[in-house]
Amino acid sequence: MNIYAFGPVAAALDAASTVLQFLSSVLQPLAGGASAALAVVALTVLVRLVLIPVGVSQARAQRMRTRLAPRLAELQRRHRRDPQRLQRETMALYAAENASPLAGCLPLLLQAPVLSLVYGLFILPTINGHPNVLLTEWLLGAPLGTSFAAALSAVVSGHPLQASAGLAVLPGSPDALPALLVTGVVLVLLAAVALVSRRVTLALAPVPVVAPVSGSSSVSGSSSGSGSSSGSGSSAGGPGAAPGLPAALAPGGGLQRALSWLPLMTVVIAAFVPLAAALYLLVTTTWTVAERALLHRLIR
Repeated sequence: MNIYAFGPVAAALDAASTVLQFLSSVLQPLAGGASAALAVVALTVLVRLVLIPVGVSQARAQRMRTRLAPRLAELQRRHRRDPQRLQRETMALYAAENASPLAGCLPLLLQAPVLSLVYGLFILPTINGHPNVLLTEWLLGAPLGTSFAAALSAVVSGHPLQASAGLAVLPGSPDALPALLVTGVVLVLLAAVALVSRRVTLALAPVPVVAPVSGSSSVSGSSSGSGSSSGSGSSAGGPGAAPGLPAALAPGGGLQRALSWLPLMTVVIAAFVPLAAALYLLVTTTWTVAERALLHRLIR
Protein backbone atom coordinates (compact mmCIF):
# COMPACT_ATOMS: atom_id res chain seq x y z
CA MET A 1 0.00 0.00 0.00
CA ASN A 2 1.26 3.43 -0.96
CA ILE A 3 0.63 5.56 2.10
CA TYR A 4 1.20 8.72 0.03
CA ALA A 5 -1.86 7.83 -2.07
CA PHE A 6 -4.12 7.71 1.00
CA GLY A 7 -6.62 10.57 0.77
CA PRO A 8 -5.72 12.65 3.85
CA VAL A 9 -2.00 12.09 3.32
CA ALA A 10 -2.25 13.05 -0.37
CA ALA A 11 -4.17 16.20 0.57
CA ALA A 12 -1.55 17.12 3.18
CA LEU A 13 1.20 16.54 0.62
CA ASP A 14 -0.64 18.74 -1.86
CA ALA A 15 -0.88 21.54 0.71
CA ALA A 16 2.80 21.19 1.58
CA SER A 17 3.67 21.29 -2.12
CA THR A 18 1.73 24.55 -2.43
CA VAL A 19 3.71 26.01 0.47
CA LEU A 20 6.94 24.88 -1.18
CA GLN A 21 5.99 26.54 -4.47
CA PHE A 22 5.09 29.73 -2.61
CA LEU A 23 8.50 29.77 -0.90
CA SER A 24 10.16 29.23 -4.26
CA SER A 25 8.31 32.18 -5.79
CA VAL A 26 9.21 34.41 -2.84
CA LEU A 27 12.88 33.45 -3.12
CA GLN A 28 12.97 33.82 -6.92
CA PRO A 29 14.18 37.46 -6.91
CA LEU A 30 16.96 36.53 -4.48
CA ALA A 31 18.10 33.12 -5.74
CA GLY A 32 17.06 33.10 -9.39
CA GLY A 33 17.25 29.60 -10.85
CA ALA A 34 18.25 28.14 -7.49
CA SER A 35 15.06 29.36 -5.79
CA ALA A 36 13.47 25.89 -5.73
CA ALA A 37 16.53 24.37 -4.06
CA LEU A 38 16.62 27.23 -1.57
CA ALA A 39 12.91 26.64 -0.91
CA VAL A 40 13.75 23.02 -0.02
CA VAL A 41 16.25 24.32 2.54
CA ALA A 42 13.81 26.92 3.88
CA LEU A 43 10.95 24.43 4.27
CA THR A 44 13.22 21.94 6.02
CA VAL A 45 14.37 24.60 8.47
CA LEU A 46 10.78 25.68 9.14
CA VAL A 47 9.76 22.08 9.90
CA ARG A 48 12.73 21.57 12.21
CA LEU A 49 11.88 24.80 14.04
CA VAL A 50 8.39 23.42 14.69
CA LEU A 51 9.95 20.19 15.97
CA ILE A 52 12.32 21.87 18.45
CA PRO A 53 10.18 20.67 21.43
CA VAL A 54 10.84 17.11 20.27
CA GLY A 55 14.57 17.76 20.31
CA VAL A 56 14.33 19.26 23.79
CA SER A 57 12.44 16.20 25.03
CA GLN A 58 15.06 13.86 23.60
CA ALA A 59 17.92 15.90 25.07
CA ARG A 60 16.31 15.76 28.51
CA ALA A 61 15.81 12.02 28.17
CA GLN A 62 19.46 11.57 27.17
CA ARG A 63 20.60 13.65 30.13
CA MET A 64 18.44 11.56 32.44
CA ARG A 65 19.83 8.29 31.06
CA THR A 66 23.40 9.55 31.47
CA ARG A 67 22.71 10.64 35.05
CA LEU A 68 21.09 7.34 36.05
CA ALA A 69 23.52 5.04 34.19
CA PRO A 70 25.87 4.43 37.17
CA ARG A 71 22.98 3.70 39.56
CA LEU A 72 21.32 1.36 37.06
CA ALA A 73 24.62 -0.45 36.60
CA GLU A 74 24.90 -0.84 40.37
CA LEU A 75 21.40 -2.33 40.52
CA GLN A 76 22.38 -4.79 37.78
CA ARG A 77 25.46 -5.78 39.77
CA ARG A 78 23.49 -6.33 42.97
CA HIS A 79 20.48 -8.16 41.53
CA ARG A 80 21.77 -9.79 38.35
CA ARG A 81 20.76 -13.20 39.74
CA ASP A 82 17.21 -12.04 40.56
CA PRO A 83 15.55 -10.53 37.44
CA GLN A 84 12.26 -9.79 39.21
CA ARG A 85 14.01 -7.92 42.03
CA LEU A 86 16.09 -6.07 39.44
CA GLN A 87 12.95 -4.99 37.60
CA ARG A 88 11.29 -3.78 40.81
CA GLU A 89 14.35 -1.86 41.95
CA THR A 90 14.81 -0.32 38.51
CA MET A 91 11.22 0.91 38.35
CA ALA A 92 11.50 2.20 41.91
CA LEU A 93 14.59 4.19 40.91
CA TYR A 94 12.77 5.74 37.95
CA ALA A 95 9.79 6.56 40.17
CA ALA A 96 12.01 8.17 42.81
CA GLU A 97 13.66 10.30 40.13
CA ASN A 98 10.29 11.17 38.54
CA ALA A 99 11.60 9.74 35.27
CA SER A 100 10.56 7.13 32.74
CA PRO A 101 12.62 4.56 30.81
CA LEU A 102 10.54 5.53 27.75
CA ALA A 103 11.22 9.25 28.10
CA GLY A 104 11.74 10.85 24.69
CA CYS A 105 10.28 7.92 22.76
CA LEU A 106 6.75 9.27 22.29
CA PRO A 107 7.81 12.65 20.85
CA LEU A 108 10.20 10.81 18.54
CA LEU A 109 7.33 8.64 17.27
CA LEU A 110 5.13 11.71 16.80
CA GLN A 111 7.67 13.48 14.62
CA ALA A 112 8.11 10.51 12.27
CA PRO A 113 4.88 11.13 10.27
CA VAL A 114 5.80 14.81 9.84
CA LEU A 115 9.29 14.06 8.54
CA SER A 116 7.95 11.28 6.29
CA LEU A 117 5.40 13.66 4.81
CA VAL A 118 8.05 16.29 4.08
CA TYR A 119 10.38 13.66 2.62
CA GLY A 120 7.61 12.62 0.24
CA LEU A 121 7.67 16.10 -1.31
CA PHE A 122 11.18 15.44 -2.57
CA ILE A 123 10.90 11.89 -3.92
CA LEU A 124 7.42 11.52 -5.43
CA PRO A 125 7.00 12.10 -9.19
CA THR A 126 3.31 12.89 -8.67
CA ILE A 127 1.49 14.47 -5.75
CA ASN A 128 -2.25 14.00 -5.37
CA GLY A 129 -2.58 13.16 -9.07
CA HIS A 130 -0.49 15.97 -10.59
CA PRO A 131 3.22 16.14 -11.46
CA ASN A 132 5.64 17.20 -8.77
CA VAL A 133 6.98 20.39 -10.39
CA LEU A 134 9.76 20.65 -7.82
CA LEU A 135 11.61 17.78 -9.48
CA THR A 136 11.73 19.65 -12.80
CA GLU A 137 13.63 22.58 -11.25
CA TRP A 138 17.41 23.06 -11.29
CA LEU A 139 20.38 23.79 -9.05
CA LEU A 140 23.59 24.96 -10.74
CA GLY A 141 22.93 22.90 -13.86
CA ALA A 142 21.65 19.83 -12.00
CA PRO A 143 17.95 18.88 -12.13
CA LEU A 144 16.42 18.38 -8.69
CA GLY A 145 14.78 15.22 -10.05
CA THR A 146 18.01 13.34 -10.73
CA SER A 147 20.45 11.60 -8.39
CA PHE A 148 24.17 11.04 -8.00
CA ALA A 149 23.74 7.41 -9.14
CA ALA A 150 21.85 8.48 -12.27
CA ALA A 151 24.40 11.18 -13.08
CA LEU A 152 27.32 8.81 -12.55
CA SER A 153 25.70 6.20 -14.79
CA ALA A 154 25.11 8.80 -17.51
CA VAL A 155 28.72 10.04 -17.39
CA VAL A 156 30.18 6.52 -17.51
CA SER A 157 27.86 5.18 -20.21
CA GLY A 158 27.51 8.35 -22.26
CA HIS A 159 23.73 7.99 -22.22
CA PRO A 160 21.33 10.89 -21.53
CA LEU A 161 20.82 11.87 -17.93
CA GLN A 162 17.82 10.12 -16.41
CA ALA A 163 15.47 11.15 -13.65
CA SER A 164 15.58 9.14 -10.44
CA ALA A 165 12.01 9.77 -9.30
CA GLY A 166 10.00 8.17 -12.08
CA LEU A 167 9.70 11.27 -14.26
CA ALA A 168 9.20 10.52 -17.95
CA VAL A 169 11.79 13.03 -19.14
CA LEU A 170 14.13 15.63 -17.71
CA PRO A 171 13.61 19.13 -19.07
CA GLY A 172 16.16 20.54 -21.48
CA SER A 173 18.31 17.40 -22.01
CA PRO A 174 20.75 18.41 -19.26
CA ASP A 175 24.45 17.58 -19.30
CA ALA A 176 25.30 14.82 -16.85
CA LEU A 177 28.64 16.25 -15.69
CA PRO A 178 27.26 19.32 -13.82
CA ALA A 179 24.65 17.06 -12.22
CA LEU A 180 27.40 14.66 -11.12
CA LEU A 181 29.44 17.49 -9.62
CA VAL A 182 26.51 19.07 -7.74
CA THR A 183 25.15 15.79 -6.38
CA GLY A 184 28.70 14.69 -5.51
CA VAL A 185 29.33 17.83 -3.47
CA VAL A 186 26.06 17.25 -1.59
CA LEU A 187 27.13 13.68 -0.79
CA VAL A 188 30.57 14.80 0.44
CA LEU A 189 28.98 17.39 2.73
CA LEU A 190 26.48 14.82 3.99
CA ALA A 191 29.29 12.34 4.70
CA ALA A 192 31.14 15.00 6.69
CA VAL A 193 28.02 15.76 8.72
CA ALA A 194 27.44 12.02 9.29
CA LEU A 195 30.94 11.62 10.72
CA VAL A 196 30.40 14.60 13.02
CA SER A 197 27.06 13.04 14.05
CA ARG A 198 28.89 9.83 14.98
CA ARG A 199 31.35 11.72 17.15
CA VAL A 200 28.54 13.60 18.87
CA THR A 201 26.64 10.35 19.49
CA LEU A 202 29.66 8.73 21.13
CA ALA A 203 30.45 11.86 23.12
CA LEU A 204 26.93 12.08 24.54
CA ALA A 205 26.70 8.37 25.38
CA PRO A 206 26.58 7.44 29.09
CA VAL A 207 30.04 7.00 30.59
CA PRO A 208 30.72 3.27 31.05
CA VAL A 209 30.99 2.02 34.61
CA VAL A 210 34.16 0.04 35.22
CA ALA A 211 33.40 -3.44 36.43
CA PRO A 212 35.45 -4.77 39.32
CA VAL A 213 38.21 -7.13 38.29
CA SER A 214 38.74 -10.32 40.28
CA GLY A 215 41.72 -10.07 42.58
CA SER A 216 42.15 -6.32 42.22
CA SER A 217 42.54 -4.35 45.43
CA SER A 218 42.35 -0.93 43.78
CA VAL A 219 38.71 -0.96 42.75
CA SER A 220 36.86 1.96 44.27
CA GLY A 221 34.21 0.94 46.74
CA SER A 222 35.39 -2.69 47.07
CA SER A 223 34.97 -2.54 50.83
CA SER A 224 31.24 -2.06 50.47
CA GLY A 225 30.61 -5.44 48.90
CA SER A 226 33.07 -8.32 48.93
CA GLY A 227 30.96 -10.31 46.46
CA SER A 228 31.63 -7.80 43.71
CA SER A 229 35.11 -9.21 43.14
CA SER A 230 33.87 -12.67 42.19
CA GLY A 231 34.77 -14.29 38.90
CA SER A 232 31.27 -13.74 37.53
CA GLY A 233 31.79 -9.98 37.69
CA SER A 234 34.85 -10.04 35.48
CA SER A 235 33.22 -12.37 33.00
CA ALA A 236 30.50 -9.84 32.34
CA GLY A 237 32.81 -7.88 30.14
CA GLY A 238 35.86 -6.86 32.14
CA PRO A 239 37.08 -3.32 32.64
CA GLY A 240 35.00 -0.73 30.83
CA ALA A 241 31.83 -2.82 30.79
CA ALA A 242 28.72 -2.17 32.80
CA PRO A 243 28.32 -4.78 35.55
CA GLY A 244 25.91 -7.55 34.62
CA LEU A 245 26.09 -6.74 30.88
CA PRO A 246 28.16 -8.29 28.10
CA ALA A 247 30.92 -5.91 27.01
CA ALA A 248 29.35 -5.47 23.57
CA LEU A 249 26.05 -4.28 25.08
CA ALA A 250 27.50 -2.00 27.74
CA PRO A 251 27.62 1.77 27.27
CA GLY A 252 30.52 2.49 24.97
CA GLY A 253 30.65 -1.19 23.99
CA GLY A 254 31.00 -2.79 20.60
CA LEU A 255 27.30 -2.68 19.74
CA GLN A 256 27.01 1.02 20.51
CA ARG A 257 30.11 1.81 18.49
CA ALA A 258 28.82 -0.25 15.59
CA LEU A 259 25.45 1.50 15.67
CA SER A 260 27.22 4.86 15.72
CA TRP A 261 28.12 4.28 12.05
CA LEU A 262 24.46 4.21 11.04
CA PRO A 263 24.38 7.93 10.06
CA LEU A 264 26.61 7.01 7.11
CA MET A 265 23.72 4.97 5.73
CA THR A 266 22.09 8.32 5.00
CA VAL A 267 24.87 9.00 2.50
CA VAL A 268 24.13 5.74 0.69
CA ILE A 269 20.42 6.57 0.55
CA ALA A 270 21.15 10.11 -0.68
CA ALA A 271 23.14 8.72 -3.61
CA PHE A 272 20.02 7.11 -5.08
CA VAL A 273 17.25 9.61 -4.32
CA PRO A 274 16.52 12.85 -6.22
CA LEU A 275 18.80 15.79 -5.54
CA ALA A 276 15.89 17.56 -3.82
CA ALA A 277 15.68 14.73 -1.28
CA ALA A 278 19.47 14.68 -0.85
CA LEU A 279 19.39 18.40 -0.04
CA TYR A 280 16.67 17.74 2.51
CA LEU A 281 18.72 14.97 4.12
CA LEU A 282 21.77 17.24 4.27
CA VAL A 283 19.89 20.09 5.95
CA THR A 284 17.91 17.98 8.41
CA THR A 285 20.96 15.90 9.41
CA THR A 286 23.05 19.04 9.95
CA TRP A 287 20.24 20.54 12.03
CA THR A 288 19.97 17.39 14.14
CA VAL A 289 23.68 17.32 14.95
CA ALA A 290 23.82 21.03 15.83
CA GLU A 291 20.63 20.83 17.89
CA ARG A 292 21.85 17.85 19.92
CA ALA A 293 25.20 19.47 20.67
CA LEU A 294 23.59 22.79 21.66
CA LEU A 295 20.86 21.28 23.82
CA HIS A 296 23.44 19.09 25.59
CA ARG A 297 25.16 22.29 26.72
CA LEU A 298 21.95 24.11 27.67
CA ILE A 299 19.97 21.37 29.42
CA ARG A 300 21.23 20.35 32.86
